[in-house]
Amino acid sequence: MSTVVRRDTVGVRIGSVLIGGGAPVAVQSMTNTETADIDATSLQIMQLADAGSELVRITVNTEQAAAAVEHIIGRVREAGYMAPIIGDFHYNGHRLLSKYRQCAKLLDKYRVNPGNVGAGAARDKNFAQICQIAADNDKPVRIGVNIGSLNKDLVMLKMIENTQKGLGKSSEEVMNECMMLSALESTRLAIENGVSKDRIVISCKSSTPRHLMSLYRELSRQTDQPLHLGLTEAGIGTKGIVWSAVSIGVLLAEGIGDTVRVSLTPRVGGDRREEVYAACEILQSLGLRSFVPSVTACPGCGRTTSEFFQALAEETEAFVRDRMPEWKHKYMGVETLTLAVMGCIVNGPGESRAANIGISLPGSGEEPKCPVYVDGNHTMTLIGTPDQIGAAFREVIDTYVQNRFPPKNGGGDRLSPG
Repeated sequence: MSTVVRRDTVGVRIGSVLIGGGAPVAVQSMTNTETADIDATSLQIMQLADAGSELVRITVNTEQAAAAVEHIIGRVREAGYMAPIIGDFHYNGHRLLSKYRQCAKLLDKYRVNPGNVGAGAARDKNFAQICQIAADNDKPVRIGVNIGSLNKDLVMLKMIENTQKGLGKSSEEVMNECMMLSALESTRLAIENGVSKDRIVISCKSSTPRHLMSLYRELSRQTDQPLHLGLTEAGIGTKGIVWSAVSIGVLLAEGIGDTVRVSLTPRVGGDRREEVYAACEILQSLGLRSFVPSVTACPGCGRTTSEFFQALAEETEAFVRDRMPEWKHKYMGVETLTLAVMGCIVNGPGESRAANIGISLPGSGEEPKCPVYVDGNHTMTLIGTPDQIGAAFREVIDTYVQNRFPPKNGGGDRLSPG
């Protein structure tokens, strides 16, 4: 059980998922396919959902993309996936939503960036048009402000004010103030144009962890709307994961945040699901959610010169992720399963006993035997080639899941938040 005390927020229902209002923090992701490519986009939505994304956002930037939305949603729903699908609109959202009524009707939420809906007098008009369409279709909206696409007029006004009045604010403080003003003022305008308070989520994203944390702490004091967390343009690989985990994790530990996305830059040919896995791990590490069985693995040292334990740990994690969509569909509570893959006698038996299922592999110079522990009890010892031991260990895991976790009646909703 988590000891984090969550801030009180308005509850916003998006399809089958409740954001805020005391609901579990939800994970979301975004496709990076061309939305007009119905096959690729539909497939990636389903892959992201299977990975743990409870809401999936798609770009709607052209007429071809807007026309494809109803076909994408139809295909995804026909395949049995009910994760809410969100449309991401910039610059021309008011025109696309007006022209493509099925797109407006079928999307579960609209994401609108108030800095990108127009300039001057057209800005409020275009924003109001989107809000009216949302209200007419009873759709929630996320008012998503980004540091890289702020209202330039507002930024200039506040920078001049800071200088002329000698307020002494840093550029970070001025930009944070502009982001909050944009979000809060846009929320007021949305409500004036028919969007009810319980249909609005807010985000204010920066690409610097300390700026993001400062911004959301202040934002949480100024509104009770649910907040979407994310470090925008977090980066690639280790940098992106670490910077996101630090900023998002600290805020969540303080009770701030109702839904999260880890915005990783994928490597060329990389797996988009990595950002979903990262978001799930952040929540799971804080005890806020359980998504997949956790695998404790030995970091290695001079006692573990063999690569066997590393390969088995990686294979075990891949096996769990591969099996999890089916397990979650069939069994209750399987996401709480704990596994251990350890590399030598020092910590191996102890960590293995502490997990539901653990294996202690032999270190350098140790007897070539692999004791396996199930719920603290030494149940067997595996001997053989690495492939044989790996296959036998995976069989132990599969058998344990089938025997220890109760079946879901009728299979359950494969995409309901856990």
